[in-house]
Amino acid sequence: MSTAASPLAGKRCANHFAREAAVRCPGCKGFFCRECVTEHEHRMMCANCVAKKNVARASTKSGGLVWTILSAGGLLIAWMVFYYTGVGLASLPSSFFGGAR
Repeated sequence: MSTAASPLAGKRCANHFAREAAVRCPGCKGFFCRECVTEHEHRMMCANCVAKKNVARASTKSGGLVWTILSAGGLLIAWMVFYYTGVGLASLPSSFFGGAR
């Protein structure tokens, strides 16, 4: 077993200096007590970093609109390919398909 000290040993909360730190935020690398952190995407983070991530996520909401437009365009292209392939096949004479001569 390793006898190395915990990286939280002797650290104090950045917001409540009287409290011992329980978590180091992976976003800002600050030390915080249990009351100052929350779980976000399976990690314990401080409120400031969670707010920054939510603002960044809100700014990428327009990506959903782009995805929707591109999907609709792709479906339109696929429909056009199948439609015009069917029109082309329907315009061929029946003798092409081995029918009666």
